[in-house]
Amino acid sequence: MEQEDPTLIERAKRARRIVRNPAQYKVCCGCDSIVAAKVHLCPNCHAYHFEADRELVVKQAKALSKTEQQTVLSEDLL
Repeated sequence: MEQEDPTLIERAKRARRIVRNPAQYKVCCGCDSIVAAKVHLCPNCHAYHFEADRELVVKQAKALSKTEQQTVLSEDLL
């Protein structure tokens, strides 16, 4: 029996939170990351164009919950 990847488990938990309340999030059009609705500049790619459609947010959360992180975060560069 294979052990589940802890990072994928954490991503699935975050996705469940997003799916339960998609109005609090939006998808970055630059890097497809999901960010808080109050954000004006993506912390990952510094884009400023977002899509706040709830159905898209839910679809993206579900897709990201099944994949490894691909975005380089600022803490990765330290």
